[in-house]
Amino acid sequence: MDLLRFITCGSVDDGKSTLIGRLLYDSDSVSLDVLATLEKRRATTGGDVDLALLTDGLKAEREQGITIDVAHKYFTTPRRKFIITDAPGHVQYTRNMVTGASNADLAIVLVDARQGVIEQTRRHTLLASLLGIQHFVLAVNKMDLVGHEEVIFQNIVADYAAIAEQLKLPNVVAIPLSALNGDNVVRRSDFLPWYHGPSLLEHLESVPAAIDANPNEPRFQVQYVIRPQTEELPDYRGYAGRIQSGTYRPGDRVRIWPSGLETVIEAVEVNQQEVAAASAPQGVVLRLRDDMDVSRGDTIVPTTAHPAVVRELEATLCWMDERPLRAGRKLLVQHHSATVKAAVTTILQKTNIETFESQGTDEARLNDIVRVRLKTALPLVVDEYRQNRVTGAFILVDEQTGATLAAGLIAATDPEYFTQEVPTEAAFSI
Repeated sequence: MDLLRFITCGSVDDGKSTLIGRLLYDSDSVSLDVLATLEKRRATTGGDVDLALLTDGLKAEREQGITIDVAHKYFTTPRRKFIITDAPGHVQYTRNMVTGASNADLAIVLVDARQGVIEQTRRHTLLASLLGIQHFVLAVNKMDLVGHEEVIFQNIVADYAAIAEQLKLPNVVAIPLSALNGDNVVRRSDFLPWYHGPSLLEHLESVPAAIDANPNEPRFQVQYVIRPQTEELPDYRGYAGRIQSGTYRPGDRVRIWPSGLETVIEAVEVNQQEVAAASAPQGVVLRLRDDMDVSRGDTIVPTTAHPAVVRELEATLCWMDERPLRAGRKLLVQHHSATVKAAVTTILQKTNIETFESQGTDEARLNDIVRVRLKTALPLVVDEYRQNRVTGAFILVDEQTGATLAAGLIAATDPEYFTQEVPTEAAFSI
């Protein structure tokens, strides 16, 4: 049974948590003890069951009726397994939305039928697009509050279609629904007779499963070097990590980056058992035929693979710190297990959320989306994000505090590209 990861995003009070609660509730995916707690709360407060409480677990979230932190929920239908990410809608929590969307295969963009498409709708759609999400659902919620009017739904669909065209979103499906009443969430609704498409759950069950984006370019970054040095295993040396793309087999001739040394894979272990092959995203231990200096953060790839080994790169950043970013700032680049010192050499452009056009800027403020050039103290083994979502992503970290400053997507790694000027009036793209 395959797995679909999806995120709900949109503005404040568009009904994201209620929608997830309705999905869980109507698909019989809520445990009996949680149901009993909800019923007890309803008996105390009166009214209907508050489905948003199934995801809003923090005390502050329940008190204010908003989502602050990213919440993950899991459920299964006879056709598929799901991991749901509920992202906050407030602008100040945009960093949490980026975190949640980074592993998603599909984005449900909720829009309040009374409000239509607003700035946060555009912001979250842009971020989801930059993060490489291929499937979008425009969920026009609260249709019951606008009399289930088709013309209102079609106007919102037309507004969002303009965004989809600007961002070149590959797959967009629009569904009218009411999360509170359950209309078109798990089952189709009689209150929307003019809509002839699938319910939300029917669509989620039919979306093609995510596949390895780059199976012909295997990537494996070392997370931990295993040296038991026990009587039973005096000479054992294994390199633990997660396969980021492709497949690894015993006998593969590989190269260790950034050193460039070559060797052969002696064995591939999964759960302490040798296997004939392992593929992304499995966690494995690789044993090499030769003893060599391999450390945490090094990358092991077949000699036929072509990762970029660079000290300069161009990236798209979502800036997450209150203190503005300016050229010359020193920080750390954390690329999975590898952490290196770096500096921002140039801020090239910033994206206008209203028009999606680029404009010149000399700084990045909280939640800005900017294009920058970085120079690192040591080589990094990376790919462009459009080629590999895993190895093309990184975060920027403050050297002193350890705070996360930005999420980054690698846009270019070719040194010749950096000699070209990037016009500020050009359309933003990665």
